[in-house]
Amino acid sequence: MNGPAFAPGPDRRVEALRIGREGHPVLVIDGLLTGAEDLVAFAAETARLAPVRTAANFYPGVRAPAPAGYVQALISALRPHLATTFGAPLDGRAHVTCALSMATLPADQATQPQRLPHIDTTAPGQLAILHYLCGPPHGGTAFYRHRATGFEAIDPARGPAYLAAVRQELADGAGGQGGYITASDAHYEQTAVVAPGFNRIVVYASNLLHAGVLADRPASADPRMGRLTANTFFRPEG
Repeated sequence: MNGPAFAPGPDRRVEALRIGREGHPVLVIDGLLTGAEDLVAFAAETARLAPVRTAANFYPGVRAPAPAGYVQALISALRPHLATTFGAPLDGRAHVTCALSMATLPADQATQPQRLPHIDTTAPGQLAILHYLCGPPHGGTAFYRHRATGFEAIDPARGPAYLAAVRQELADGAGGQGGYITASDAHYEQTAVVAPGFNRIVVYASNLLHAGVLADRPASADPRMGRLTANTFFRPEG
């Protein structure tokens, strides 16, 4: 099966934000591609969504590989915007991974790190591309500042100090009670929130502290009704 077809959207709406004290760019694009409805159908009817092992990945839910045609169309359509906003190369090789994802893990079954803001990597240059295949009332994406260190992004130089501070906070019980973080708390200050919208794409550096605005009890495990997204990581090579 070839999977659904995708094409550039006829009515794109692009917004480039600067968030937090450090002014990191966040790109929000509505209508970049057509075919989002077919991607939802693919997730519901063809994809085999399976739980993510927390030892390898902290994502609180299930995932399946995205169709290759989607990944190719997404990166092709996004590259001019990635160049303008993030300085990424317009062409050339890149390491790309992409999965259809659904946040399905109740908060009382999640680990401490899964309930708190996180980064995907400290490596510079990697971008996270989040494609919403759902809309309200599912939560959006929030960004945070770590109060103790003041960090909003964690690069290799900041990594040791940040990890040491978080380990101490976790030992003292941070994230041990309550549900998923959805607002500022004693350890993290929320700096921005991007609301969900069907066929909305949000792009940000993978080392920004962020978290999905997740319900403690997911609404549904059905891709047509739940918090379905396509999650892509893009890292230029060379």
